[in-house]
Amino acid sequence: MKILSAIISGLMVGALARWFYPGRIDISLLMTILLGIGGAVVASVVTTRGEQGLSQVGCVSSVLGAMALIFLGQQLL
Repeated sequence: MKILSAIISGLMVGALARWFYPGRIDISLLMTILLGIGGAVVASVVTTRGEQGLSQVGCVSSVLGAMALIFLGQQLL
C-alpha cells in the first residue's frame, strides 16, 4: 500500500512541478512519477522536519524540490 501511495503522490508532485516550471518539459509518465518522488526526497533532506503524513509545507517543498531537479537536469544536459 505504501508503494501505491508513493506512486500516486509522486505523480501529483511531478505533475505540479512540470506545470509550475516555465517552459515545456518533455518527459514520460514514469519519469514524472520518479521526478515527484525525487522531489519529495530532496525536500525531506533539505528541510529535515521529521513529520509524518501530509502537510502543506511538505507538499510545497516537494514541488519545489522537483522543480530544482528539473533545473539541474536541464543544466546538465
